[in-house]
Amino acid sequence: MDTLSELKLSAPEWRELAGTHARRAKAHVKPARERKDHGVPHPIQDFLFQYYPFPLSLLESWHPGVGVTLEGGQEEDLFNPKHYSRDGNGITADPSLLSEKEVARMHWIRELLAATASRAPIFSCHGLHEWAMVYRGQTVRHEKTTRLRLPQSDIDGLVESRPICCSHHDAFRFFANDARPFNRLQPSLETRPQMEQPGCVHANMDLYKWAAKLMPWIGSDLLLDCFELAVELRELDMKASPYDLAAWDCEPIRIETTEGRRIYESEQRRLSQKAAPLRARLIWMIDRTLERRA
Repeated sequence: MDTLSELKLSAPEWRELAGTHARRAKAHVKPARERKDHGVPHPIQDFLFQYYPFPLSLLESWHPGVGVTLEGGQEEDLFNPKHYSRDGNGITADPSLLSEKEVARMHWIRELLAATASRAPIFSCHGLHEWAMVYRGQTVRHEKTTRLRLPQSDIDGLVESRPICCSHHDAFRFFANDARPFNRLQPSLETRPQMEQPGCVHANMDLYKWAAKLMPWIGSDLLLDCFELAVELRELDMKASPYDLAAWDCEPIRIETTEGRRIYESEQRRLSQKAAPLRARLIWMIDRTLERRA
């Protein structure tokens, strides 16, 4: 594939693409805004807008990605001159405008994505990280919005009886202190490039974070693909948790049972398979951007 090839879109073509994107993004952004305006929290869906503190407008705004020239039109104010240059009758995302700091961040993200993709996936965690976070009940992260569906003694018993193999730093750092020794791995921020693996629910959810940090170069379609995968992953994460989500019509995956663990692993595998091509696309778009800056 010629990574330096240029695609040109006429004004009617790219306006149609932008409109399609806006409608797709609205399905996620409108409910989030309404919940925020009315002070109605959602323990599953709000996570993606709180843990990943990117503005809702990031999902709404349309960008074609590097290597695409937008012809005609008067909507130049939609495209920040910090990232876009005009050439004749068209504008394009211009990688020569990237700062050295931004380039260094791109290289770091690429290395992390490639390292993660190179490893064998682990599908034996069964979502126990959420249980380890509330071990012994000293801290219950979602206690303001929902209660636990099991007695604390049952939760503690499962954490103590099952092997935990959480490889994700940002999940592990929320473990209750007393639960940390149960984890076979001890991931840290410094060891993240050596620890993350493609079966991890949180590593795959993080594809949305890396996509957001790579905007506008990767394009809004890929950003929204990563976000929508993160929505599915978050639902799996919370269904397998010890929280009672009946008020949100969310049927639990009871990982305290053999059948529940089987269901969880099946879903984890399915979503890992969906994440793999998105990770590859992110790497490809980073390479495409850096080649054009050279």
